[in-house]
Amino acid sequence: MDPLRQSPSPSSSRASSPRTLPCEMLGYVGIEAVLDQLKIKAMKMGFEFNIMVVGQSGLGKSTMVNTLFKSKMWKSTMLGLGVPTPQTLQLQSVTHVIEESGVKLKLTVTDTPGFGDQINNDKCWDPILGYINEQYEQYLQEEILITRQRHIPDTRVHCCVYFVPPTGHCLRPLDIEFLQRLCRTVNVVPVIARADSLTIEEREAFRHRVIWAPGTSLGSVGVWRGGECTGGLRSPVCGPQIQENLKTHGIEVYPQKCLDEDVNDKVLNSKIRERIPFAVVGADREHIVNGRCVLGRKTKWGIIEVENMAHCEFPLLRDLLIRSHLQDLKDITHNVHYENYRIFRLNESHVLPRGPGWVNLAPAPASVPAPAGPQATPGPPKVCRWAKDNSDEEF
Repeated sequence: MDPLRQSPSPSSSRASSPRTLPCEMLGYVGIEAVLDQLKIKAMKMGFEFNIMVVGQSGLGKSTMVNTLFKSKMWKSTMLGLGVPTPQTLQLQSVTHVIEESGVKLKLTVTDTPGFGDQINNDKCWDPILGYINEQYEQYLQEEILITRQRHIPDTRVHCCVYFVPPTGHCLRPLDIEFLQRLCRTVNVVPVIARADSLTIEEREAFRHRVIWAPGTSLGSVGVWRGGECTGGLRSPVCGPQIQENLKTHGIEVYPQKCLDEDVNDKVLNSKIRERIPFAVVGADREHIVNGRCVLGRKTKWGIIEVENMAHCEFPLLRDLLIRSHLQDLKDITHNVHYENYRIFRLNESHVLPRGPGWVNLAPAPASVPAPAGPQATPGPPKVCRWAKDNSDEEF
């Protein structure tokens, strides 16, 4: 018998916890008031949310952030107006406090101008990954202090929105290389930027990787689903969809399938995963359409309404980041991504900086054998398979 599966001896086993029995209440107690207490406390403290936008220049990252929060979070710069292209990747962060109906949100937006704009983009993702891990390190350094702050400032990146250029083709090698590294460090939500430059048919072609053969009509187009080309053409012009491309290269974008907690989460997140990457359009100007004021982009042939699902999928992105999954993004950041970083750093406790107020983590005694590897290290209860397998990877 495997010694790891042997039943523990009576002397080493813990006392079994008492069984929980249902209790019949004789009257109203007021337990439900706990929810009101939590709401009042949360309203006083406010909330924090840190988002990063990554993509090439000219994809509307700044405009999209302004559209998401309906405020001038970031001043966008127009290309071709004498603004020099940055020679190296420069990360820029800005913090604002947004208040709506008495709820305060401290929002930090990090932009990455210069990403992918150079001829040689070798390791252009290093500054971004370094910044994300630096925020984890700052939080860890505050957390292991003997005398800690009552509220540790949270500058960790909770979500990274990755802007894919609307080329009409599959993901570029640069996108794949970067996303493979990024998804193991932070929650990633890919979007198709400037979707108004694509027709509805071209948009679906980009998502499902449908390509028209020369001289064919729209009705003869095939779609790659489930590993084969279905409908219309059955020729090499029909390739795998982007979702299959992500799966093939082991890219786990948010919401991660392995982190669905219950049936309701699975149903909701499955619908979201079917639409990823979202085809979005950003606009920070209002226009009058049929007597109502809407956010949109005005063109010669009409106005593109960003909140109209018939025009783009911006409402899906907004609901995901703000209305339905904001707290879940923060929870996964803390319980999965930060926990993986914390385990890795504490395993290397001998390299942690030392100083007044620091916890000196002594090595394990000689009588207690150290874990043989990362698999033997107890990890967080909510960790993806890829998070476990790569816990020994270098940060």
